[in-house]
Amino acid sequence: MFDVIVIGGGPAGLSAALTLGRALRRALLIDSGEYRNERASNMHNFVTRDGTPPPEFRAIARDELKQYPTVETRSVSVEDAKQVDGGFELTLGDGSAVQTRRLIFATGLQDDLPQIEGFADLWGRSIFHCPYCHGYEDARDKPIAVLFNDPIMIELALHLRRFSTDVVLLADGRGDEIDETARGRLADADLPVREEKIARLDAVDERLDRIVFESGEPLARTGIFAVGKYLQRSKLPEQLGCKMTPDGCVEIDDFQVTSVPGVYAAGDMAHRPTLPMAMPFVTNAVSSGMMAGIASDKNLVFTDTAPRSA
Repeated sequence: MFDVIVIGGGPAGLSAALTLGRALRRALLIDSGEYRNERASNMHNFVTRDGTPPPEFRAIARDELKQYPTVETRSVSVEDAKQVDGGFELTLGDGSAVQTRRLIFATGLQDDLPQIEGFADLWGRSIFHCPYCHGYEDARDKPIAVLFNDPIMIELALHLRRFSTDVVLLADGRGDEIDETARGRLADADLPVREEKIARLDAVDERLDRIVFESGEPLARTGIFAVGKYLQRSKLPEQLGCKMTPDGCVEIDDFQVTSVPGVYAAGDMAHRPTLPMAMPFVTNAVSSGMMAGIASDKNLVFTDTAPRSA
C-alpha cells in the first residue's frame, strides 16, 4: 500500500509528488496525459519559468522526481476509486488496482467552450482567458476583442484598454444584458460594442484573422479574450463524496483538505469557499500541490504517532 497517491500530472500533482518524495513517503503519481493548458504555447507569471512551454515544464518536473526513489510515476488513467480498510483503492485504466493510505486529487478542470464555429480550434492560441497570463504578449498594442458571455467581461474589457487602444466588446446578440451604467463606462473608455451575433471565427495559419457576424461587416482581430464554463475533468472526487462549491470545484480548507477524511485536492479543480471561483494560475497550482503534500504527510505522522488508547 502506498502512503499517498497523487492523481494528476500537471503543476499541482507534480508539486505534491516532489514534496512527498522529499518527505520520504512512498508515493505514486498517476498521470493520464490530459492537461487543461495543453493548447497553450507558453506559461507566464512564473518566476524562473516565464515563457516556458508547458510540456517542457512537465519534463523538467518529472526529471526532478527521478532523484527521489520513494516516488513512482505511472502514465495511466484512473477509472474508479473506493474506500477500503486503511485507505483507498483505485482501479486503473490498464485493469490493475492500487491501494493508498491517503489520496490527493490534482485532476484539474476542463473548459466548456462557447459553441461558436472556429472557437475551439483557436482556444489557447488566439483566444485567451487571462490578462496576466497572456496580456503582455497577445494584447499589447494589438487589435483585440472581448467576448461578452459573462458580466465580468465588462471589467476585463476595461482592464485590457491598458494593453491596447483598439479593444472591441462582442455582445454576440446579448446586448440587452449590458446595462446603461456599463455602457457609460465603456463609452468613457472609448471602447465600442459590436451588437451582432457571431457567425464564425476565421483563421489563417491557425491564428485568428477575423470575426464574421450574422450581419454587418467582419471585424479583423488578432485575439479574443473570453471566459468559458468549466467542468471537473474527473468524476472521482464527487463519487467519493467530496463536498463541492457552487461553481463545481472541490471544496477545501486552507490545507487542501476535502470533506472526506484522507482525501486532499489541489490545483484549479479545488478552492476554498471564501474564493468566488477557481484561480487558474500555474503558481497557485504549484503552491497548493506543495500544501497538499505537506498536509497529507503531517496527517500520516500524527496518525502513526498517536498515543495508544487505554
